[in-house]
Amino acid sequence: RFLRMVREILRFYRECPALLDEPGEGPALGDYLASHGYSTLFIDDHLVPMACALWSSPSRRILDFPAKYLVRFMANHRMLQIEGRPGWRVVSGGSSSYIAALQARWNVSVRLATPVRSVRRHAGQVVLAIDTGEEIFDQVVLACHSDDALALLSDPSEPETSVLGAMGFQDNDTVLHTDARLLPTRRAAWAAWNAHVPADPVAHCTVSYCMNLLQSIDSPDPFIVTLNRSADIDPAKVIARMNYRHPVFDHASVAAQARRHEINGVRGTWFAGAYWGFGFHEDGLRSGADVANALGVHW
Repeated sequence: RFLRMVREILRFYRECPALLDEPGEGPALGDYLASHGYSTLFIDDHLVPMACALWSSPSRRILDFPAKYLVRFMANHRMLQIEGRPGWRVVSGGSSSYIAALQARWNVSVRLATPVRSVRRHAGQVVLAIDTGEEIFDQVVLACHSDDALALLSDPSEPETSVLGAMGFQDNDTVLHTDARLLPTRRAAWAAWNAHVPADPVAHCTVSYCMNLLQSIDSPDPFIVTLNRSADIDPAKVIARMNYRHPVFDHASVAAQARRHEINGVRGTWFAGAYWGFGFHEDGLRSGADVANALGVHW
């Protein structure tokens, strides 16, 4: 059974790059796999859990991804090969480290606990409504989720509504804990990313990240981040609970990405976020750098 899955993995690596030469985004991943005769073993025990771990997305939505979109990501990261795979790096100390490093370089005023309630474009300027009144600027950069950006706009244009509204997001119940039962039984099998595929085919695969391996934490106890499986975690071993929202990609959202030029910089309004790329930290940073370059601040 396992060897059969390995053979299908190798076949997928050989066949799927042909998608990159086809026009458009091609079929949905589920349709592509069905038309090429891939087994439920390969789909449910390999490809879907891997994609769930990458995109923090429910199993049922992975198969709606455009197949070409997923293959492009895998090809860019050299994941369609057995040998010569790159070692992935992480930022020491987590994302707060690079945020602090960026802030240290900024000669700007950072105002925390100052929520913007709405953004209104008027007479060639941008009016931000905050709790203490209104402030007027020449330009605004909305570096947040696309649906939050759309909700902030008091007067969204049709392109803004259709582009930003096409981007979907998934709420993920996230728990930091020390309950090792959420990792494989054999400690030798622990990985940085650990997918759990339930026996019930209707249920969704979940993922637990071993932070000791991801962040090189030297501790006898495992520090684990688990998504969407909080009911199985010992409450006594919970350190923190969070809710994160991650972009979910389908044909509509990928098509909307290609329309960024229709809304960016129009009426003094710019949009930055990981939703313009593959949904990762690097994508968010790159989209922000694109806006900065357009505004004359070059990296």
